[in-house]
Amino acid sequence: MIQQIDMTKVEAHAGKVIGDVAGALSLFMAYIGDQAGLFDALDGEGRMSLEQLSAKTGYNPKYLHEWLGSVSAAGYITFHPENETFSISPEQALVMGREGQPACMQGFIQAVVSQYEEHEKSVETFKSGQGRAWGEHSQCLFCGTDRFFRPGYQAHLVDEWIPSLKDVEAKLKEGAKVADIGCGHGSSTVLMAKAYPNSTIHGFDFHEPSIEEARQKAKAAGVSNVEFHVATAQDFEGDGYDFACIFDALHDMGDPVGAARHIREALKEDGTLMLVEPMAGDSMAENMHPLGQIFYAFSTTVCTPASLSQPVGLGLGAQAGQKRLTEVLEEAGFGNVRRSAETPTNMVLEVTG
Repeated sequence: MIQQIDMTKVEAHAGKVIGDVAGALSLFMAYIGDQAGLFDALDGEGRMSLEQLSAKTGYNPKYLHEWLGSVSAAGYITFHPENETFSISPEQALVMGREGQPACMQGFIQAVVSQYEEHEKSVETFKSGQGRAWGEHSQCLFCGTDRFFRPGYQAHLVDEWIPSLKDVEAKLKEGAKVADIGCGHGSSTVLMAKAYPNSTIHGFDFHEPSIEEARQKAKAAGVSNVEFHVATAQDFEGDGYDFACIFDALHDMGDPVGAARHIREALKEDGTLMLVEPMAGDSMAENMHPLGQIFYAFSTTVCTPASLSQPVGLGLGAQAGQKRLTEVLEEAGFGNVRRSAETPTNMVLEVTG
């Protein structure tokens, strides 16, 4: 059967793809600007000419001319055609630079760039149907992931998420035993150690290079009430924990039920698990928006392959949703699951019983 082609729809779809190509290249330009310090060089300077920016940074004006054209067209900085100058507004600077601010998106951008860095491996993994361990990715992914999540933890963890849990904040202030499972570079672990000096925070991760980085971060922060150990969520040592937490990591685990079961066994009878997971609805239809698009993409190349590389290989995916997560937690033996807080990118579940 010959199908009629509606060229208006073809043109509209091609236009959508062109916009996506522009966005993809803009992220790459943003990454270059970040690594070269260009957004910071523009920040607070008002309008700058090409020659002034070149003189300040020492970069080749020919390269700067092309880069400025791209990021200006993207709206990442502002071009002033009346005098051929460039500036970055305070709002643009918060998103494109100013390291450590919650609005800074450069960690997210860095994580995206890491996926293109090893694109052939991603295609090979996808076609094979096999897993790909977290440690087999580019170092750029580990740094970008920590860099993206860290400001959010700083903005929400101590001031909002922990206070949303019943009785947990009081225990931490008095002195509690805490397990931060899948701690990565240890940003959340160190943050809790600083906020609750009477508590002892144990950070666990199966990726040894990340644990080494976490130890260095703790040393630099000057905290002594923190310990880091190489261990999986299913076999970390110790019991009698008052509080356990997992940040954006349960869906990456091959056996999340086994992990949750081990955590439940390691907690005190009145202990609490705080599970932080990507924001998602309970059906794919509810996730048909830009954030869902992003999370499904990272899940395709990072989260699901990591799960499939481990025993059981459940492959929850980064858009599992609260209903599916609750089923996993109940199968592990927990009796109560409640959403206690949320942000545009994360849901926070209080898990007890």
